[in-house]
Amino acid sequence: MNTAATSLPERNAAEVAELVLAPEAAAPEVRARRARQRRQMYIGQVASYSLGASVLMIYAYDGAISVDIASLFWFGGLLIIGTFTVLSEAGVGDRFTDHYLTVFQISAHMALQFVFLLSVPTIGIAFICVLFLIFAFGTLRMTSAQAMITWTLAATGLAAVFLASDLPIGMPVATRLQRTASMLCFVLVIGQCAFLGLFGATLRKILYQRSIELKAAYQRIEELAELDELTGSYNRRCIMRLLDTEMEKSRRASTPCAIALIDLDWFKCINDAHGHPVGDEVLRTFSITIFANIRPSDCFGRYGGEEFLLLLPDTDGEAASRMLERLRSIVADLDWSAFSLGMRVTISAGVVTLRDVDTADTILARADSALYSAKAQGRNRIATS
Repeated sequence: MNTAATSLPERNAAEVAELVLAPEAAAPEVRARRARQRRQMYIGQVASYSLGASVLMIYAYDGAISVDIASLFWFGGLLIIGTFTVLSEAGVGDRFTDHYLTVFQISAHMALQFVFLLSVPTIGIAFICVLFLIFAFGTLRMTSAQAMITWTLAATGLAAVFLASDLPIGMPVATRLQRTASMLCFVLVIGQCAFLGLFGATLRKILYQRSIELKAAYQRIEELAELDELTGSYNRRCIMRLLDTEMEKSRRASTPCAIALIDLDWFKCINDAHGHPVGDEVLRTFSITIFANIRPSDCFGRYGGEEFLLLLPDTDGEAASRMLERLRSIVADLDWSAFSLGMRVTISAGVVTLRDVDTADTILARADSALYSAKAQGRNRIATS
């Protein structure tokens, strides 16, 4: 005899993920998914009570109990299921964290088993077995506090039956039909408990996979939070944080550190003449070119508009100037005519090295001054300060 049923593990896992990601007031699609989950569970419970009632009918056919017992058991189960179905469809459960109302469901089903245990003690073991199945279902949904509450209720009920009464709790096995019915009680309970255990294991595996996917998604979100959406380089907030980090590392290890403030020459004219979509493609192509020609240890970020900041750890001023001159030459030699016939794109850069007294503001100010000097000298060149 079974009073619990579950839905597909994949859907349960999706629901758990939604509970983690959704706000307290669940979105309509989340509430709809929860309602489908509950409907599946209630349908399974109806089937379970039908199986249990069928076993009781075997006892009734052999004369061990009245036919009314099997009918009342079935109708009692349907009454509980129907009550929770009405509450579910009314959205009552969605007001609570546990939208299945697990404690209330378990308590109601346990109460039904105790009623029949007291009413028909001669087959009482059959109803006691169902308690194991009820708790097997509950373990998929309950928190520690809920488990303690329901266990206390079950323990109290069993103590009342065994210690406060002298009812002859048993299971008839006098005839072959009675033994068959008793066997079916155990077979159904054991089988369905095993199914719930397998379901739980499958659910844990799926949730573990979902947790890996969730971690990857969080990591991607963190990356996106640090990257400039257009160019794929670090955004201003991130590159400034990295500048502070590199300055600290350089001072701690007593190693040189250089930075370059890079500007695309006449970029406003490119936007005005060819349109912002072409300007965006120019910025993307420029960024890709820089990424392809710097070291893994270098950090490249968008400082603002068409200005970019390049961090060069473990690099002195002379080496930094050579590197920027090489990058300048590569950018100037690119075939930009694919964007617009006759287009030419060049860069200017100001290169400076870290001094003992420098802060992020002062080193950037010196780099900006060097960049201004490069522009004043005619652009498409590198200047140092």
